[in-house]
This record gives sequence, structure tokens and C-alpha cells, in this order.
Amino acid sequence: MTHNPNSTDQHSLFRQASDPDTSVQVLARLAGAEDEVIRAAVAFNAATPKPVLDALLADPSEYVRDCVTKRILQTVSALRVHPTAIVSNEARIGENVVIGAYTIVRGNVSIGDGTVIESHCEIGHPAHTALDEPLLHIGRNSFIRSHSIFYEGSTFGDNLVTGHRVTVREKTKAGRNMQIGTLSDIQGHCEIGDFVRLHSNVHIGQHARIKDYVWIFPYVVLTNDPHPPSNVMLSVTLENYVAVATMSVVLPGVTVKEGALVGAHSAVARDVEPDTVVAGSPAKYICDTSNILLKDGSGRSAYPWRRHFHRGYLPDTVAKWMAEFAGRPGLN
Repeated sequence: MTHNPNSTDQHSLFRQASDPDTSVQVLARLAGAEDEVIRAAVAFNAATPKPVLDALLADPSEYVRDCVTKRILQTVSALRVHPTAIVSNEARIGENVVIGAYTIVRGNVSIGDGTVIESHCEIGHPAHTALDEPLLHIGRNSFIRSHSIFYEGSTFGDNLVTGHRVTVREKTKAGRNMQIGTLSDIQGHCEIGDFVRLHSNVHIGQHARIKDYVWIFPYVVLTNDPHPPSNVMLSVTLENYVAVATMSVVLPGVTVKEGALVGAHSAVARDVEPDTVVAGSPAKYICDTSNILLKDGSGRSAYPWRRHFHRGYLPDTVAKWMAEFAGRPGLN
């Protein structure tokens, strides 16, 4: 396993950066760290001066640039709630929340500290039928882009990030650090874990169960009606570390098990075994995921992807992954 000699120093500096008395020099040094999570933390640090933020606006990582943009929005105190926004007096709004132009925030809403909601959003849209618990909760430090609609009765952990024109229906329960791409649609009554990534134009049918660290790529559809149209609904389940490639359909009642890969343009009608690749219509077993090599000339296996892909994940999580695979073939 390759060890980054700068890693210890960077994480030591990262701990220093949490100190309100941190020097500008330390923050400037951290802004050049290899780990984009550390650079993002610099962007959010209250002590980071404007010249360092300006430099981070040119960061090669889109994630870091988004963090800087969000931080800048948070510091615009005079326009935290745009004068054209409509915000109910009954809404529970945390500290340092930014609400953009023409956005509607209804009374059945709780918004965590440091959240940014851009223009033309509707937060807390009424469900079609009455709910026992109509409160919509958005966790801290979330970023909801323009023209998005969130229905009442859902819960999202901290650090939710969306693209534009996202729709999320009622009774969606999601963990922390979820990302929902532009024009994606979650139909509600879903259970979603931590660090789930939906690319653009993804459709999640009702009653889907998506566990932790799952990747769903553009134009994927998770269905629920086994013989449409009917009143029967069977949930799709995606277990930890699953990746579903673009333009695939997962049919009702299917479970894609941990670490599996669904190839592009596939129709998955049967359960998928752990750490396997399926593809085609109907999807069939192709090989074990360990047989797929990275196309970087290294000869290493591309899967499990968490051995080599760490962008956007917490340092503690990455350390656990590296410990999990330490000494195993394919790491060097």
C-alpha cells in the first residue's frame, strides 16, 4: 500500500484548522492539501480570509469550488432571506440560512444551520394525502439549487446537495451527505442511507431501499409496479457500495447485493449477487467485479471501488477502507 508522507502533516494541520485561533498561514497551507475534503474544510472555516477563498474558487475540484460558493453565500448577511422569498413564521429556520429569490418555505419545515436554498424553490409542498408527521427536515450545511421542490414529511441528514429542478416526494428518509443530480426525481416512501450519489435524470420509484455509499448514474430508473398499472408495489433494494451504470432499469422486487455493478443499458429482473457484474436485457452474470481492471495501466482491480476512489469521503472513512484492504493483492 502506498503511503502519502504528507498525509499525517495534513491531518495534523486539519485539526489545527478547527481552532478559532488558527493562523492565516496554516489555513493557506491547508488550502493546497492533496485531500479535497481538507480543502473543502478550509473553505467552510470561519477564519479563512478572502484571498484564500479567492484562490480556492479556482480549485480543480468542483466539490471544493461548490463549498467556496456556498461559504460566500453564507457570509452575505444582508441578503440571507431574499425580499421576494415567502417564508412562513411557523418554519423552523436555523442560523446562517440563506433563502433565495422567489423561494417558498412553508410552516411544516425545519432547516438546519448553514443551509443554502437558491431561488424559485418550494420547500414543504403539501403531500397529496394527509400525513401523520408532515414536518420536512433538511439537515445542516445543505445546498439546494434553484427550482427544486421538496414535499412535506421527509427527513434529510446534514450536507445534502442537489442539482437544479430536483423533485422529492413525501416520506423520503435519507442519511447524511446525499447528492441528488439535476432533474432527478425521488417518488417518496423511500429509505436512503449515507453518502448516496444520484447523478442527473435519475428516477427513484416509491418504496426503494438504498443503503450506504451507493452510486446511481444518469437516466437510471428504479421501478416498483410488477404488472403496471396496478396497486401492487414491490421495492427495489440496492445494498452498500452498489453502482448502477447509466440508462439501466432495475425491476420491482430486485435486490442488488453489496458491491455489485450493473452495466449500462441493462434491465435487471433478478437479484444480483455480491461483488458481481451483470449487464444486458435481461441482465445476466458477466464476471466477478474483481476481474475488471482500472484503465490506468496500473493493473489494479477497479473493484471494490473504495480501495482507490476516495473523492468527497471523510478522512476517517477512507482510513477504515484502506485498513480493510491493507496487504491484499491489487493495492500496490
